[in-house]
Amino acid sequence: MGTPSFAVPSLKILLENNYEISTVVTASDKKKGRGRNISYSEVKKFALKTNLKILQPETLKDKNFQDEISSLSPELIIVVAFRILPKEIFTIPNFGSFNLHASLLPKYRGAAPINWALINGEKETGVTSFFLQEKVDTGNIILQKKFEIDDNDDAGSLHDKLSQLGAETVLETVKLIENGKVELKAQNDRHASPAPKIFKEDCIINWDEDAFRIHNFIRGLSPYPAAFTYLENKSVKIYKTQFTHLPSHGTAGKIMFKDKKLFANTKKNLLEIIELQLEGKKRISSIDFLNGLDKNKVLSFKSSLS
Repeated sequence: MGTPSFAVPSLKILLENNYEISTVVTASDKKKGRGRNISYSEVKKFALKTNLKILQPETLKDKNFQDEISSLSPELIIVVAFRILPKEIFTIPNFGSFNLHASLLPKYRGAAPINWALINGEKETGVTSFFLQEKVDTGNIILQKKFEIDDNDDAGSLHDKLSQLGAETVLETVKLIENGKVELKAQNDRHASPAPKIFKEDCIINWDEDAFRIHNFIRGLSPYPAAFTYLENKSVKIYKTQFTHLPSHGTAGKIMFKDKKLFANTKKNLLEIIELQLEGKKRISSIDFLNGLDKNKVLSFKSSLS
């Protein structure tokens, strides 16, 4: 069971290792764009290519859907980047149901573990497989694999790396269950931390923070949903920055130019802006942005419309 691209390598590796997939459960099709064209989940696209049976329930509490899963008599349910399963479903298989989570549980329980690990400046993260329980992300741990976060990682690159590590972990977890070699480890709730879903209003840059914190905030939201600010009452998404030890000069958010580079003042130190996107425009480099600016004009990024 899964929906986004993060789940595809896990499905792929199971097929490559000759495991029987009785059905793939994924999100319903959606209409996107101006033409309202039908859009499939990444997991459905892969399942169609590999001729797998697909189920797309509107709600997981649908009795007909639950009965259909039960009729398949699955030995194991594997969940990767999907919705919260009700007990009526995750208790169906003989060997239970396990989930792959993109953090070292109990740290970063919730919908956005990759983003929050970067936002909080973590140096290490990883993936965890655990058996499902009624309370979200609290089940007994089957397997964990750690991963060092590179200073240049953003949410996009870390997502891709953890997706591959996750696939290896899913395969190893299935083999442990299959061979009866699982050694469960209970989660310590005292070490738990949240990773709640991120909404647009959570993505506004606060220039009164220090440069290092803002840098981590931006890379933790890049490329999606993207941190943003305002410039002359228009939104500007910022995708890539570089922390510097250069001292700030002036009010927070004020734009500075030095050696053909773009900087913004923060509470502490200048933050170099490398890639950004003006409202209604394409994503560009700071060099292209600078080429279109009047260098004599005083400009400032702001955290709200004024």
